[in-house]
Amino acid sequence: MRVLFTVPPLAGHVNPTVAVGAELAARGHDIAWAGPSAALARMLPAQARILPAGEEAGGGYTALHARWRDLRGVAALRFLWEEALVPLARAMVPGVADAVRAFEPDVLVADQQALAGPLVAERLGIPWATSASTSAELTRPFADFPKVGEWVAEQIGGLVAEFGAVSSGWDPRFSDRLVLVFSTPELVGPAQVFPPHYAFVGPAFGARPAAPAFPWQRLDPARRRVLVSLGTLNQEAGGRFYRAVLGAAEHLAEDVQLVLAAPAALIGSVPDHLLSQERVPQLELLPHLDAVVCHGGHNTVCEALAFGLPLVVAPIRDDQPIVARQVVDAGAGVRLRFGRTRAEELRDALTAVLDEPGPRRSARRIQASFAAAGGAAAAADRLEKLR
Repeated sequence: MRVLFTVPPLAGHVNPTVAVGAELAARGHDIAWAGPSAALARMLPAQARILPAGEEAGGGYTALHARWRDLRGVAALRFLWEEALVPLARAMVPGVADAVRAFEPDVLVADQQALAGPLVAERLGIPWATSASTSAELTRPFADFPKVGEWVAEQIGGLVAEFGAVSSGWDPRFSDRLVLVFSTPELVGPAQVFPPHYAFVGPAFGARPAAPAFPWQRLDPARRRVLVSLGTLNQEAGGRFYRAVLGAAEHLAEDVQLVLAAPAALIGSVPDHLLSQERVPQLELLPHLDAVVCHGGHNTVCEALAFGLPLVVAPIRDDQPIVARQVVDAGAGVRLRFGRTRAEELRDALTAVLDEPGPRRSARRIQASFAAAGGAAAAADRLEKLR
């Protein structure tokens, strides 16, 4: 079987496909990825087959990020669709079509933010599945904001009409044959009912680019240890938040060691007991921790919960408020306001998740659900049946 993944150039969306791709390759299947090749080459294993599609959507991703990083709320959502997702789909369609002709996949797996995949697959009659690398789109995110939901539907409808695909009302974010959800109902919300072709396989962890060096000898066995990370795209928005982190570190210094993943230029000098560097080997570090503070990114949240770690979440934009709400509703953490967090609030939130048994117990319940869901092997099983 030949499987083609179509992905945007975002690590959180690429990472699950690496694990699923490795599992499929181990079973003897041929795997390839289609997307902006220069960016994907930095995220995929060295031997990965990459078929270029959408090299310079939106004038380049560095420029897009610079314009996006200070936006919030509806402004961030409008930018995401008008400046990123729709232009990326337009730019990727020709390359994905070429990739399909060259690779001749039996199955195409499309990330929900790489809409070119379903547009091409429908046109050429190829079975395709959705890769839901964040669960936010599954939870009726605009139920309380119907006009925003209508506006998003208009953007999708316009794109679908532009490429002459199928019937009116078709939503390329959701395959009608298989939706791979890299989470479980224990986190998304067990009260919601999903159709049988929604496969909750839990997080899928695979090979990552070479991890940065880390001073493991400086981890203090006498203190509880907490990672603070705003992910790969949000660090530069964290100046004020990092000051609250340093204040909380001072309050908790006797008992807690913070590991802060942040650019040195944004945080200045730090106390000796705090570890700080711009990038950390997150997956390798998590088994040594007691809790995680983050922005509510789906990847970081699921990685922390996969190790049974409670969370303090301070969402910034996009799907992060929804993921943060899932964490709180599941009882696995505490939510803070990103733009207004004070050191004392962060101290109290950390004390709550470290000292009270409830968040850790809930995190371990979700950890068990992730382990039982099957991850990459379960995703591969479902894809093999799709052909």
